[in-house]
This record gives sequence, structure tokens and C-alpha cells, in this order.
Amino acid sequence: MAKVIHSMIRVMEEKRSLEFYKKAFGLDIADRFEFDDFTLVYLRNSEADFEVEFTVNHGRSEPYSHGSGYGHLGVAVEDVDEEHARFKSLGFEPTDVKEFHRDGSLMAKFFFVQDPDGYKIEVLQTHGRYR
Repeated sequence: MAKVIHSMIRVMEEKRSLEFYKKAFGLDIADRFEFDDFTLVYLRNSEADFEVEFTVNHGRSEPYSHGSGYGHLGVAVEDVDEEHARFKSLGFEPTDVKEFHRDGSLMAKFFFVQDPDGYKIEVLQTHGRYR
């Protein structure tokens, strides 16, 4: 059976992106591999084995286009309201907290935030299928 292990994003400034993911989600560098033309940085925390992989292309000066296919990365937190307030205090400009209901019950409580390269991240309350 396959196991999902990471998602890769291209970032312009490694340090800026590392700071964001550390402050926002407690992700630390698990591995870092430098090559002639690019660097790979793998981030994770103790909550899961899943990693975010940065690809930093050396000499890149133009921001990346996300195209029309990229949606978002999702993370679950114990208290979405507390995290929302924390993100605001860090200056991350999260969207308002929203709730989806289905058949009269709460399905999801969440907000979105963007990383320094504009990638959207959905922050969901741990609930139901989001754990």
C-alpha cells in the first residue's frame, strides 16, 4: 500500500519560507540537500511523518506561477480560533474563520492563510475526518 510522504513547493527565499512554516506550523528542517542548481529542504514536526519539501532553484529571480491547478495544503489544529488569533498576532493575515455544515452537523471549521510565496494553506479544526 502506498503512503503519502511529502508535498513539494518551489520557494523564492528559503530563509523567509522556513521562518513562516516554523512560526505557523512548528515545522523544522528534517533534511537539507544542496546541489549545483537547486537545494531541497524537507520540513516536518513531531505530529506526523508527512513533510513539506521546498525546492529552491538557485539564481531564480521571477516569482513562480501557481497556475490554475494548485488548490491548497491542509493542516489540522486542536483549536482553530486560538490559532487564528495567533496567526493574526504574527501578521500572517488569515482569512476569517468559516464553518461548513452538512445535514445539520458541523463538517468543518477553518480559515486560510498564504505562505510567503502565495501558496494557500487551510487550517482546520480537528474534527470528524480532519484529524
